[in-house]
This record gives sequence, structure tokens and C-alpha cells, in this order.
Amino acid sequence: MSGPRTASGDGEPPSQRELPPIEKWRQQFSDGSEAQAVPAATVVVLRDSSDGPEALMLHRNPCLTFGGMWVFPGGRIDAGDYDSTGELLAAARNAAVRETHEEASLVLDPACLVHFSYWLPPAVAPKRFATWFFAAAAPDEQVRVDQSEVVRHDWMTPSEALRRCGAGEIELIAPTWVTLHSLGGHATVDELLALLRQRQPRDYLTRLADSDHGPICMWQGDAGYESGDASLPGPRHRLAMTPNGYRFDDSGRR
Repeated sequence: MSGPRTASGDGEPPSQRELPPIEKWRQQFSDGSEAQAVPAATVVVLRDSSDGPEALMLHRNPCLTFGGMWVFPGGRIDAGDYDSTGELLAAARNAAVRETHEEASLVLDPACLVHFSYWLPPAVAPKRFATWFFAAAAPDEQVRVDQSEVVRHDWMTPSEALRRCGAGEIELIAPTWVTLHSLGGHATVDELLALLRQRQPRDYLTRLADSDHGPICMWQGDAGYESGDASLPGPRHRLAMTPNGYRFDDSGRR
């Protein structure tokens, strides 16, 4: 019987590495208060390369929310993103398209966006965005970042982005890391998008737990998810945020 499937990245020694973001959130919200979740949307823009699909990654201005992080294009859903139907998913598509144009000068078709996941951070997060994740093929336009919210960009395969994060070269928040981990291993953008269209979108309603090695994000399917007890034996669907990097485990999950 094989052991748990895990992915990890080795960063700087614990003494030289900052606390994981969730640990910072815990310290700021030790009084038990809860931040209201703001509706948001993001899109993984993909292009083909000799090494497989590459994702457009944007480097956030260090002075802003998620400053210094490498993220996908996206942002909060504005009132103007709603159409006559008033549907939130349609507004999320429009927001993803608008933000991609504002941040990277790329024009996407809302109808071509593939919705593949939804993320809700734990209640302790001070900036809490309920985010719809989409994927789309890159258009022909050249990327031009706004030099305001975004200071630079790069195209990375999922494996390259995870390697660079593990080596301490770039910083990724947990949803970005897990998304990249889930999108690897495909030969072409068309192949990846076809798979995402066939698959039911996945909800990541995050529950936070403690462990001897640091905070753990758990999602539906993990044995400890309902109770919040990460030590319970059974299936795993979690991300451990350790001083040495992220460790993802979905062993035994159906």
C-alpha cells in the first residue's frame, strides 16, 4: 500500500522565514472576531509551451493587499459587474474579465471562462475574499501590467511556479499554490480546459486547525474537516503550512 501523496517545497530555514499567512491571521484575530467575505473572481490565463501549459502570474505591488505575492489576474466583484440577471456567477465572470484587462491589458470573453473552483478562506483571515476561480486560453494580445497594482509578470508552468515557491524565489498564497498543484501534468491548454469543463467545480470552504508543525487548512473530504480535529485518522484533503513551506495531502480522498 502506498503512502500519502504529498507535495512540498523547501524554503529558507525556519529562523529566516516569515510565519505562514494563516499564522499571521491568527495573531491578528486572536479575539475571535470574523472578517466579512468579499465576493471576488480570478482567472488562470493559460498558453501553450514546449513544457506544457503556462499560467500568467502577476507580481502584486508590495504596498497593497497580498503585497509581494504572485497571483492570477483578478479582484473584487464591483456593482457594475452585475448584468440584468443579477446572478453572482455571471458577475464573477465579468469581474474576472475586467480585472484581467485592467491588470494585464488582455481581453477575455466571459462566455469562454471555465469555472473550476470556489474558495472561502477561514474566518480568521483579516482580508477575506470569497473567490470564484476560472480558467481561459490566453488571447493574442501582449501582456502589459498596470505598474500600479501589478509591478511585473511572468509565464510559468505549474511545476515551475511550485518549484520557485519552494525555493523561496516567489511567494504564493494557499489557494494559488493548491490551484497550480491541481493544474499540472497536462500536455496542452486545450486538454486542460476540456478536463476542467467536464469536472464539477470544486468548493474549498476552508477550515483551520493546529498541528505540531503549523496551521493546517482542511477541506471537505478530510477526516478532520467536520470536527476541526486534524489529528483524526482517515482520508486527507489538506494543506499544511509549515515554516519550511507548504505540504499538500489528498491521500485516501474519494
